[in-house]
Amino acid sequence: MARLSLDIVVLVSALASLTSAVPLARADCDKTTLSKAADAYVAAQTAGSIAALQDSFASNWTYQENNKVIDHQKGVLHKSLKIDHRRTNYDLVQCATYTELISASGPYTLATQIRHASDGKVTSIDTIAATTNSWIFNASKTLEYVKQEKWDPIPKEKQDSREAIQAAGDAYMDMWSDAHAHEKVPWGTPCVRLEGSAYTGKGQPDDSCQPGIPSNHSQAPNTHRRYVIDQEMGSVSIFCVWEHMMMAADSHEFRLENGKLRYVHTMTECGGKTCRL
Repeated sequence: MARLSLDIVVLVSALASLTSAVPLARADCDKTTLSKAADAYVAAQTAGSIAALQDSFASNWTYQENNKVIDHQKGVLHKSLKIDHRRTNYDLVQCATYTELISASGPYTLATQIRHASDGKVTSIDTIAATTNSWIFNASKTLEYVKQEKWDPIPKEKQDSREAIQAAGDAYMDMWSDAHAHEKVPWGTPCVRLEGSAYTGKGQPDDSCQPGIPSNHSQAPNTHRRYVIDQEMGSVSIFCVWEHMMMAADSHEFRLENGKLRYVHTMTECGGKTCRL
C-alpha cells in the first residue's frame, strides 16, 4: 500500500509539472473582447480618429510607432486610410492581437500588436508603419501578393504548439547573428516570403523560403522582440529592432503548417530614411 501511495504521489507530481509547463489561455481573456478591440482599431485607422477605441482604453494606455513611444495624435493612427486588406490573429495566452493592414492608396502597410489588461482594457497599441522609402516598399504589389495566399484556420488536431511556432520564428530571426540558426528553421515546401513587396516563390510545390537567407552570420542581432502567437493560425508575429539595418523597426510574421514554414511576411521602416543594409 505504501508503494502504491508513493507511485500515486509521483504520478500526480509529474502531471502537475507537465500542466504547469503548457501555457494556458488566460481565464480573464476571451476572443470576443479581443475581436471587439481589433475591429475598433481598424475603424479608428479608417477614420483617422481614435473615437471608436475610446471605450476600450485603459487609463494609462500607450501608443508606440516604429519602436518609439509617441503621442498617438502624431502617429499614423490619426491618418484616415482606405483599408484594402485586413487580417487579425488572436493570442489568448498573452491576451493580445496582431493585425496586418494594407492601404494601397495610403500608401501604407501596417503591422499592429494590441495588448490587454486583466479587465480586457487596451494597455498598448504597438505599430510598425511602412510607407514610401521603407524597405522594398510598394503597397499595391504587397496587396496583390497577399490576395494570392490562403490563411485558413488550422484544425485543432493539426495545430503546432506555441513553443514550436515561436521557436521557428526565433530561429529565423537569429540567422543574421548565429551561423547555426538556419539549421533550426523548419523549412517547408511550398513556402513563400513576402519581404516588403518582393515575393520569393509563387506557391509552386517546390518553392522555398531559403533563397536569399543570410550568408553573413556576424551581423548585429534582432533585439527587443515582442510576440503574438496564434496557434489556430499557426502564426507568430515578432516585432523587433533590426540592428544591422539602420536600427530599423521591423515586423516579421511566420506561419507554420504541419510543423513546417509556409509563409513569411515582413515590414521594415527606417525612421523616415531610405532603408539601406
